[in-house]
Amino acid sequence: MKIKHFVLSCLAALASAQQQPYNASRFPYSEKLSYRIEWRLVTAGTATVQLSHPSPDDWHLDLDLQSAGMVNRLYRVLDKYRAVTNDHFCASTSVLDAQEGNRHRLTQLTFDNSRHKLQYDERDLITQATVKRVLDIAPCTHDIAGALAAMRLVEVGLGKSATLPVTDGKKIVNARIDAQSREDVTIVAKTYHTIRYEAFLFDNVLYKRKGRLFIWLTDDADRTPVQLRFQLGFPIGTISLALDKQQKR
Repeated sequence: MKIKHFVLSCLAALASAQQQPYNASRFPYSEKLSYRIEWRLVTAGTATVQLSHPSPDDWHLDLDLQSAGMVNRLYRVLDKYRAVTNDHFCASTSVLDAQEGNRHRLTQLTFDNSRHKLQYDERDLITQATVKRVLDIAPCTHDIAGALAAMRLVEVGLGKSATLPVTDGKKIVNARIDAQSREDVTIVAKTYHTIRYEAFLFDNVLYKRKGRLFIWLTDDADRTPVQLRFQLGFPIGTISLALDKQQKR
C-alpha cells in the first residue's frame, strides 16, 4: 500500500493562502515532529517532519517516510522529501526521492513566483523515463511539505472555513478547510486540547478517491498537529498518524 500518498495528501491539505491573517504565536521555530502511522490496528510506518531556519529569508522542511512491520513486507516505502520556502512558507523548490516497492523516482518542483509558474520534473531512476510539465500557480503557492507549517500560522475560527491553493505538482486546486470543533485527544497517556479540522481533498478535488481527512491542531500558541486521520473506503479503511515526539530546537 502506498502510505506515502496519503501522508502527503494530508500535508497538502494544510496549505495556506498568503493573504490569511497570521496568528500572533511563538511559531514558527525550528523543530522535529515524529509520528507513528497506524493501519488496521498495527504500526504501518513512521513519518518525521523537520523544520529549520538556515537564513532569515528561508525555511527548510524535510519529510522522511518509512514503512514498517507487515506493510514493509508487502510494499516497502522509503521516501525523502525536502522543500525550501520563504518566510510565508511559499515554496521555492522541492525534491522527492521516492523508493516504493520496486520503483525509484526523483521528482523536483521549481516555483517561479514572479511569473506564477511551476516547473515539474520527474525521472524514473530505474527506466530513466522522464516527465516534464509547466503549470500556472497562485502568487503564493505552498508545496506539500510546507503546507502544514503554513496552516499553523493562520486563524480559522470555529465554524469558519478557508479556501486554499494546493498543488502536488501535477494539479492545482482551491481546497476547503473547515474548523469544526474543540476536542481533547489522548495519545500515550498525554491529553492535548485541540481543534479538529476537516480538509476536503478527496472526491475529485485533488484526489479522485472517496474519503475524508481530519486534522487535530493543539488549541494554543504552538498549534501543533498531534493527530491526522484518513477515512477511506474499502479496501484501505482508516489510516491514522499520531504524534510520538516533538523536539523544539
